[in-house]
Amino acid sequence: MTKETFKIIFTYSLLCFIWGSTWLAIRISLESFTPFLSGGLRFLVASIAIFIIMRLRGITLQTDRLSVKLYLQMGFLSFVIPFGLVYWAEQFVPSGLASVLFGVYPFFVAIFSFFMIPNEKIGIGKTIGMISGFVGIVTIFSDSFSFTVSDYLLGMIAIMLSGVMQAYIAVTLKKYGKHLNPLSMNFIPMLIGGISGTLIGLFAEDLSRVSLHQEGIFAVVYLALFGSVVTFTTFYWLMKKINVVILSLIAFITPIVALILGWIFYNEILTTQHLIGSALVLIGLLSANTYDIVSQRIKEIKIQKML
Repeated sequence: MTKETFKIIFTYSLLCFIWGSTWLAIRISLESFTPFLSGGLRFLVASIAIFIIMRLRGITLQTDRLSVKLYLQMGFLSFVIPFGLVYWAEQFVPSGLASVLFGVYPFFVAIFSFFMIPNEKIGIGKTIGMISGFVGIVTIFSDSFSFTVSDYLLGMIAIMLSGVMQAYIAVTLKKYGKHLNPLSMNFIPMLIGGISGTLIGLFAEDLSRVSLHQEGIFAVVYLALFGSVVTFTTFYWLMKKINVVILSLIAFITPIVALILGWIFYNEILTTQHLIGSALVLIGLLSANTYDIVSQRIKEIKIQKML
């Protein structure tokens, strides 16, 4: 294993762990802040942190026409609107179910890739992987699906719509954003998300619901520094290194991480159903990552035998 390969695997694993914890952290932050205010403060703090890192590392902000266009698209279609939908929806939809619904993300990454990036091949392996992963996630959380449509429908639609928008932006950046630095790529969009969310929270939400608690403040800071600065920076670095469909499969792993964290810190029960679902997710990931390689190797062996 090369140093570059190890770095990619480590970064991928780190993303899965941190993003798996953010669904719970969002729910905790909503105990102290209103949805848009919580998300706005998160991205405002994150953008300040990124600006400081950029200054310390001497990274300049790219301001060409294409970069500015991508900043604006990311600002609204990756932060303001989709995260606003997620924060609002998590008032009504359990965090576990929310992470399952966000599982539409890899499917739409594959769909957008097919139409927008011809060189990004989906193939049988990735298709099997996506289907297996989604079935696994549904299996894990199927006992959480006891809800009434009237209470959850809008929240579920909001989360899935968020996943679709995030998928579109991911593919757009894969196609047009290769020249962007992972840090500068996030600064302006997060600043847009931070300012917009905070202003919406201050002027359009019921501030009487705000009650500052240590846990809520810590959750916002954690979401800002780890759930935003670390994750989005490494995510866009990985985007330049691996297939965007494989990268999107992180959305299948994060619910399992959330499940394990609940078992460790909250003594939640791991059932046979959970283990079967986790196995399906792992099979999906294995298929997505190795099917094409194995198929190619089999073809090579057949050719060698014919010779």
